[in-house]
Amino acid sequence: MREVEGEIRVLEEGLRAGHLPLEPAVGRALRLSNHLMLAFAQACGHAITGLDEHADPLEVFKVFVKGDPSLNAVRDNLRELVYYRNCLASGREDALPPQPLAMTVRTLRHIYLYMRTRAIKEHGLTGA
Repeated sequence: MREVEGEIRVLEEGLRAGHLPLEPAVGRALRLSNHLMLAFAQACGHAITGLDEHADPLEVFKVFVKGDPSLNAVRDNLRELVYYRNCLASGREDALPPQPLAMTVRTLRHIYLYMRTRAIKEHGLTGA
């Protein structure tokens, strides 16, 4: 999870500097979210096979949450990022909320903090 923290910091710096394009940031946030879900599942002893960080995030989530409904807390944040991706893919930037770039980075940070805290509390992971 430590490498994801570094990636999030890069996105946050790009946001502050004003040189972070929205579409690549959303794609990166989704890949990092997948990475977090896959790493968390592995830390819990539940390897997710056949999916990687480039897979559809909702497919990864379906497998990730199986057996632990309390992980549904990640769902709405992930859906928000998928919504942004879909708006961009369909040319519907007008359907995005105000400040979608800031929301993308902050939503990713929220997913990271939630999963990191869970991993530390439930699985005793340190340096996560």
